[in-house]
Amino acid sequence: MDTMTGKVALVTGAGSGIGRAVALEFAAKGAAVMVADFNLTGAEETVRQVVAGGGRAAAVKVDVADEASVKEMVAATVATFGRVDYLVNNAGISAAGPNVPLHEVEVEAFKRVLDVNVVGTFLGLKHAIPELLKVGGGGVVNLASTMGDRATAGDPSYPTSKHAVRGLTKSAALTYATAGVRVNCVGPGVVRTGMTEAIFADEQTTAWLKSVTPMRRFGEPAEVAKLIVFLCSEDASYITGAYYPIDGGWLAG
Repeated sequence: MDTMTGKVALVTGAGSGIGRAVALEFAAKGAAVMVADFNLTGAEETVRQVVAGGGRAAAVKVDVADEASVKEMVAATVATFGRVDYLVNNAGISAAGPNVPLHEVEVEAFKRVLDVNVVGTFLGLKHAIPELLKVGGGGVVNLASTMGDRATAGDPSYPTSKHAVRGLTKSAALTYATAGVRVNCVGPGVVRTGMTEAIFADEQTTAWLKSVTPMRRFGEPAEVAKLIVFLCSEDASYITGAYYPIDGGWLAG
C-alpha cells in the first residue's frame, strides 16, 4: 500500500544490506528515496532496484563522519526531491572483534568506529532534522545493535558506539517531542549482511550464535527494514525515544 506517497526518505548506508532493504521498503510504500552511501556503486545499484520496482530514487556519495559531506547529502536530497520527511541513520562500520584485546586496539581505529557510528549519527540528526521541521515533522530511526546491550570481550569500539547511539536517540527525541519529529532506535541482532560475512565464514561462531538465539535462526535485512519504516510512519505516531531490539529473542534470555 502506498502510504507514504509524496514523502521523501533519506537513508545512509543504503548501498547494501539493511540500508538497501530500508530503501526498497520505503519505495514500496510510495516514498521517494535518497540512497546515501560511501560506496557510490552500491548506492547506484540500490537505485536501480528501486526504479525497477517502479519507485523513485537517487544516489549520493557520503562520508557520514565528515560534516561537509553530510551537509552536501542533505542539500542534494532537498535539491532532488524538494524535502526530507524521514531520516534513517544506518551507516556504520564494525571493529576488530573479539580476537583483539582492548590493550592492543589502536587509538585511531577506536576513534574511526566512533566517528562513523556516533559522530555520523549526530551529524545526520544535526543537518537533516531542520529539513523535517520545515515540513512539519517526520520520523527518524537510528541504528544501534544488540551488541550495545550485550557486549563481547575484545575490541570495545563497536559496542561502545552502539550504546552511544541510544543516548543520542533519547536526547534528540526529548528535544523535538513537541515539534513533530519522532526519533527512535532499532537494535538488530545477527542479520545476514555484508558486514556479517566474516561471522558466517566461521562455522563454530555461526553455530554458537544460532544456539544462543531463541528463534534458532538469523535475521534478514527485509525484516529489520519493515520495523524501521513502520517507526517512521504515521502508524507509529505516538512512539518516540524508544529502543526496539530485533534479534530473534536474544536479549530476552
